[in-house]
Amino acid sequence: MRVLAVVPARGGSVGVPLKNLEKVGGVPLVARAVDACLRAELVDEVVVSTDDDRIAEVAEAAGARVVRRPAELSGSTASSESAVLHALSELPSELPSEISGEAPEIVVLVQCTSAFLDPRDLDAAVAKVLDGEADSVFSGTETYEFVWTGAGHGVNHDPAVRPRRQDREPHYRETGAFYVMRTEGLRERGHRFFGRVAVQPVPARHAVEIDTAEDLEIARALAPFVDEPLPIDVDAVVTDFDGVHTDDRAFVDSDGREMVAVSRSDGMGIALLRRAGVKVLVLSTERNPVVAARAAKLGVPVVQGLGAKDVALREWLAAEGLAPERVAYVGNDVNDLSCMAIAGWPVAVPDAHPRVRAAARVVLSAPGGAGAVRELSDRVLAARPATALETVAAPAPVAARRHLGQPRPVRIGRSLVGPGQPVYVIGEIGINHNGDVDIARKLIDVAADAGCQAVKFQKRTPEICVPLEQRDQIRQTPWGQMTYMEYKIRTEFGADEYAHIAKYCEERGVDWFASPWDVPSVEFLEDMDVVAHKVASASVTDHELLRALAATRKPIILSTGMSTIEEIDAAVEILGTERLVMMHATSTYPLPPEEANLRMITTLGQRYGVPVGYSGHERGLQISLAAVTLGAVTVERHITLDRAMWGSDHAASLEPTGLEHLVRDIRIIETALGDGVKRVYPGEEAPRARLRRATA
Repeated sequence: MRVLAVVPARGGSVGVPLKNLEKVGGVPLVARAVDACLRAELVDEVVVSTDDDRIAEVAEAAGARVVRRPAELSGSTASSESAVLHALSELPSELPSEISGEAPEIVVLVQCTSAFLDPRDLDAAVAKVLDGEADSVFSGTETYEFVWTGAGHGVNHDPAVRPRRQDREPHYRETGAFYVMRTEGLRERGHRFFGRVAVQPVPARHAVEIDTAEDLEIARALAPFVDEPLPIDVDAVVTDFDGVHTDDRAFVDSDGREMVAVSRSDGMGIALLRRAGVKVLVLSTERNPVVAARAAKLGVPVVQGLGAKDVALREWLAAEGLAPERVAYVGNDVNDLSCMAIAGWPVAVPDAHPRVRAAARVVLSAPGGAGAVRELSDRVLAARPATALETVAAPAPVAARRHLGQPRPVRIGRSLVGPGQPVYVIGEIGINHNGDVDIARKLIDVAADAGCQAVKFQKRTPEICVPLEQRDQIRQTPWGQMTYMEYKIRTEFGADEYAHIAKYCEERGVDWFASPWDVPSVEFLEDMDVVAHKVASASVTDHELLRALAATRKPIILSTGMSTIEEIDAAVEILGTERLVMMHATSTYPLPPEEANLRMITTLGQRYGVPVGYSGHERGLQISLAAVTLGAVTVERHITLDRAMWGSDHAASLEPTGLEHLVRDIRIIETALGDGVKRVYPGEEAPRARLRRATA
């Protein structure tokens, strides 16, 4: 152990009683300090020095070791240095034998009164001492303030000379957040400042020290804006309805019937939570058919007409076997406070009542009815073990991987692609850009506006890919008569065009990649840092290309058109299955229904144990939608601005309206497929009570 962090946290406090247990951002101050130290890469161990049982309990739960501080070192006159030195003397008895032999080289004094500790600042300060740049480092924030005495004398300035800010050297105000010291120097001097003293600059927004109740309120108000939006690791999400799923308004017609506005993105967020195994519940104090109807559409249970929401929440947690600390509760008004006190992750929408915001561990940025639930869902899903989902054993021979169970998803860009994830829709631009970047931009817009997660191009080196016998063939093109070789060169994008495409795709929020048709094109695309590579059906037997692709260690999407099962076996042996997504395809343009053979989606999944999608070349949408019902995890369709445009692939492509309808219908099918668990839905309750007859 080289670096020890010590957090003094006594029970007494003059300004705010039991201040170190007060919550900012829904987390006790002592736990916030421990968490920041644990997230610092250069800190080896964290110790909390306290005389209070409740503080000790919270500190241990946060992951720190506890050193009990004696009464003589726990009064208001005791220095922080005395607590650190005591912790150092007691440390060997508190640590495992393998790390308790020698004193740490460096000790970090971290104060709970600074709620906003950035682990990166701690690491930077520790590094200055480790590297010999300083013996003692303190946190400070840059200031150009003029400081005066109470008697009216200038402290850091001559009142007769008022230089401009840009003409002054900055001073640094000590924030009190942390101090990094060589242990030997602290023991020798008994004080935190000695030898070469350096400052670790921290942002002004982090420089809030809590000494009074007013300071505490300021820190709580700042927390939603200062705290980084970390993942929320829970097993269940419970929400209020009005003000969370809605904007807390209701529209009432002349017959007294209510309508509310909700966000479609919230619905997708709930669906993603359910697919990830996160339980969801809606609690509402009012009994309203609108609430029941929305919950039924989301496929989640709802409890309405509650006098005491906390009682209902405790009963549900007990029935589901859920630990309260593993639950997030989202509220907006004071009747949610009792439930927020139960949940380990109390969450508020940004326009919530001030008392609700103060009690929240997380304040969302999206308002109720405008994506608040989706924002929370994304943060909950971010805490799911993605590495466990994405990592599989080293590729085994194909024969050994047959008849496997549920394949694990593969991460491509912003998305996980696989069972239980939203269908990954790819707009295949291919060569339909006709060598025109403006057309490519318009097609990217078409894909993004329709809701595709990605667009795909094709990349060739014409001198390699164009067969010798075709090079001099004359073609009639929109640019006049030219050889086939000249035509292929004319329509091929280079580095400048793809740099423009990459930037535009980033702006539109879609992934992009391409099908390389030769090894130099693989190298080209790697230089462009694509998120994945696509193997065209024509390249399944190009083993040199496949080996180059396998060496990139990027996700690979393998199309299987015009291939025998033996050819696919050989390709998979080269590519491996760790990051492989397969695409069932039939390379007929346009594809007749009798050649679709969609049951191959199941066959490929069972044979290779990888996620399987569908690459379609048919006219219309029916076959692609049927592929989704059969388990296709990704759908790729050629897209065009107009099927009448010049070029070989336009006729078998979807125009903008067709692509929009495809994505819309895929999302409807995803919702309709459900989870396969039989249940009685809220909408069935009334017919069940009216029609069901039970006989002995």
